[in-house]
Amino acid sequence: MIGRPLVTGNRHTCGVTRSFGVASAALALALVLSACTVTVEGVALGTGRVVNPDQQSDVDPTFINNSDGGEIDKLAGTVVKDVEKFWQEAFPKTFDNKPWQPLRGGYYSVDTSDKTAPAPPCTDQASDVEGNAFYCPSADIIAWDRVALLPVLKNRFGEASVMLVLAHEMGHAVQRRAGITQSAQRSDPQRFPTILLESQADCYAGAFVRWVSDGKADRLRLDRDSIDPALEAMVLFRDPVGTEQTAQGAHGDAFDRVSAFQDGFEKGTQLCSEISVDNRTFTQRGFLDEKDEATGGNLPFDNTVELLETDINAFMQSELTKLGKQWTKPKLDRVNSTPRCSRGDQGPVAYCPDDRTIDMQTRGRLAELHSEIGDWATGTIVSSRYAMLMLATLDKPLTGPEAQRSALCVSGAYSKSLLNRVGNNVFALSPGDLDEAVQVLLGFDYPARDLEGEAPATGFERVAAFRVGAVDGLKSCNLA
Repeated sequence: MIGRPLVTGNRHTCGVTRSFGVASAALALALVLSACTVTVEGVALGTGRVVNPDQQSDVDPTFINNSDGGEIDKLAGTVVKDVEKFWQEAFPKTFDNKPWQPLRGGYYSVDTSDKTAPAPPCTDQASDVEGNAFYCPSADIIAWDRVALLPVLKNRFGEASVMLVLAHEMGHAVQRRAGITQSAQRSDPQRFPTILLESQADCYAGAFVRWVSDGKADRLRLDRDSIDPALEAMVLFRDPVGTEQTAQGAHGDAFDRVSAFQDGFEKGTQLCSEISVDNRTFTQRGFLDEKDEATGGNLPFDNTVELLETDINAFMQSELTKLGKQWTKPKLDRVNSTPRCSRGDQGPVAYCPDDRTIDMQTRGRLAELHSEIGDWATGTIVSSRYAMLMLATLDKPLTGPEAQRSALCVSGAYSKSLLNRVGNNVFALSPGDLDEAVQVLLGFDYPARDLEGEAPATGFERVAAFRVGAVDGLKSCNLA
């Protein structure tokens, strides 16, 4: 909060290439060391398998340049074959009946552990591809690291993450075929900033993943639960917190990237093709000042709660007045044990309808998430319980899917109200705070729980409902 983000290192694939993004060194190490991903408490994730075992043997990876014929390249080959089929169908429908043109340069698998391995086009040596995948428009090729990227993603986030990465790179090939050439980017960089092109590629990847999840692919399959770990990979490959959205090579923060993916998943390639600087707003932004950069962007737990309590009450009062209702400030009870004031387990913060209070566990899970993720993990969970009180004030349902979505939407709308505040000592979101919201929503269902403790099963659904309010404000939450 208050504009104090955490800085991590980064590097970008240079010039002519368009990459999925590069994890910071610290996060890349975490990838290698960890073989598991965050799981939602009480909810089982999918298997992470996306390849139909009866079909994978049909893909001969020898069409991939420099392939070793191993399991990773079989997986990559299976993915790109279905991505090609998707665009054979989707490209003419999206771009005035123009036929899809296959990549003239093909695909390259790179053994970045071998100093003598051949380098793919657009690079000087194999190690240039380490930890990355990219599309090179001048050679019209897609290349990937089969040693330090794809197997690591598969092991931690499941096969769907490999699908997402390669579909993103194909999205850049789509852009070139749609007329977004290197010369066009150079001549009008304000119209084609890097972050816009990356957002569009994320959107195209989302449209492809939806096609797979709808059962239309020849070789791939996907249950919805397997999407959550893949989205966690997008969080990993976000830009370093504090990166300006105008920076060369910017891909977007986690909120921007997941938003673009969900837009493609929900609305298809036509919307993706129409993304422009005129209709796309990005939340990524730089530090406010050196103090913000130095202090890391996170307030201590007690300070966060104290400032949040004052601010969110003012927000609720203002918004309910517009709706012709009166906001009664609830008592925020700080408790040591898990709140037990409702019919079900709402998690470490609970709205208590009998006396219209909000119970908050000051030790345990909430404080741990504050430390592990950041202060807007706390803000997202706590604001969702105030959202439940807003729903009660408006005589809206407090249980069931509508209540769950509405609580998330209101929480998102409150976050939006904090996003563009400026000035000294102003309670506002810092760079990276919306990413913290995405992380807590993907990993935990606390912000979505209704009075009975029920919530949407997938992080994808939770982020989508939160994003409605975070993008379009309270008017989009259908509370009137």
